[in-house]
Order: sequence, then C-alpha cells, then structure tokens
Amino acid sequence: MRLAGAGRPLLMGILNVTPDSFSDGGRHFDPAAAIAHGLRMAEEGADIIDIGGESTRPGAVRVAPADQLQRVLPVLGELCRRLPAGCRISIDTTLAEVAEVAVAGGASIINDVSAGRDDPAMFELACRSGADLVLMHMQGTPMSMQTAPHYEDVVREVREFLLARAAAAEAAGVPRDRIAIDPGIGFGKTKLHNLQLLAGLETLVKTGYAVLLGASRKRFMGSVCNVAEYHELTGATCATTALGVLAGVRVFRVHDIRDNRQALDVTWALKEQMSGVSP
Repeated sequence: MRLAGAGRPLLMGILNVTPDSFSDGGRHFDPAAAIAHGLRMAEEGADIIDIGGESTRPGAVRVAPADQLQRVLPVLGELCRRLPAGCRISIDTTLAEVAEVAVAGGASIINDVSAGRDDPAMFELACRSGADLVLMHMQGTPMSMQTAPHYEDVVREVREFLLARAAAAEAAGVPRDRIAIDPGIGFGKTKLHNLQLLAGLETLVKTGYAVLLGASRKRFMGSVCNVAEYHELTGATCATTALGVLAGVRVFRVHDIRDNRQALDVTWALKEQMSGVSP
C-alpha cells in the first residue's frame, strides 16, 4: 500500500508522543497511553499511524535526536508487533538520524515537515531504505512561522516549492511514486492562506504526486466556526476531508479517525457514483 496509487484514499492517524503538541500535547506522552491510542486508531479505520517525538506547533523548540528516539521507539516497537496487517507506521521527523532508526524498527514512511531542508541526508536515506517520503511546505520554522506570513499567490508559491523539493528528492534517487506532497496547512499561513490552499487542492493533485492533507483541528477553522477548543473541531476537519476526497487528495492526516473514516468513505462512494462507477 504505497501513498501513491489508485483507489480509496488513506487515513493517517496522528500519534504525538510529546508533552507540547498543539491539540493533544501530553495525552499520549506515556508510552502505554500512546500504544493504546495507536491500536485504537487502527481499530477505528486508520491505514497509517504517524508517530512523532517532536512538536511542530507554532513556537515549538527543537528536540534532540536522542530524545525523539527515546520517546518514539518503545511505542513504535510495540505497535509493529500489535497493529493489524496492512496498517503502516510513519515516523514524523526532520532528522535522518531519527528516521533511519525508526525505519529499521518498522516504520515504512518518513513524514518530513521540512521537506528535506533540515537534514540533507534525508533524501539519501529515503532512497536507500525504500521508505515513502512526505514533503511538506512550511514558511519559516515552527518557532517563527506564524510571524506575519506573506505570499503574493499562496497556491502558486506552495506548488512551486513542493515541485522543487520533489525534484530534489528524485534527483537523489527517490522514485516519484514514493513521494507525497503536503501543502502544510497552518504552517506559516494565515486563515486566508489556508482557505485558499484548500480551495486550490486540485492544483496540487494535478502535479501527479500523491497529496497529503493535514488540516485536522487547525486553529483557522476555529475562527471560521467561532470555536475555541481544538477538540471541538472534528466536524470542521471532516468537512476538509470530504473536500479533499473530491479534489483527489490521497492521504488525510487526522486526529479523529472514526468520524473522518465516515466522511472519507461516504464522500468516496459519492465520488464513484458521480464518475459512473458501480458500487
């Protein structure tokens, strides 16, 4: 089950083994709690579990490789043993040192929010290991990204950035069908930028790369809905999942699996009917 491909889109469940992630920081910092949550997401329909040991929320500081590994490895190892067949594990990191150990331990996807800019060794590792590689757009760094982000044309600029990073990965030997691109909703964008990117998802899909969308519980949706609590944005997230399915997005990175599974499956069935495909 590659990220690129035909058929029903995939759900990637978020498993933050951190004390400070923006929506669920600390809830799964304990390894036992993280393992239980990963298994629960798989039971609810997650195709991928994305494990991260470093928060990328606005204002977040870097976490050393050894500390990231100390957080994620016990969880990764146990999930590898207990997840159902076909449920893959992704490692959410920008450091090749962390990704290499995680891939050796059973992860088969590298989710790099820096798109290979933080660590030049990441592309070579992806090539050598055979892992799928997610490349995300971010303006600035987590520490600075929400300080007056500016674009002349956010859809065009994000598209050009992602195409350039994907080309660099391919030049390093990563096959095109193992690369996915992520517009980085909420990473160095205003509310308007995020809405414009969601409205322009088809532009990214038309690049031919698999597209990953990570809009789950993002703050800009709360401002649209007049909702302050992150955990109350499940319905808003499901709306972006439905929109993304219609646009051709391949992977959805979300917190709330059960609800987004329903949104994805129903929208996919409707899309097939709109295309004249028999159930």
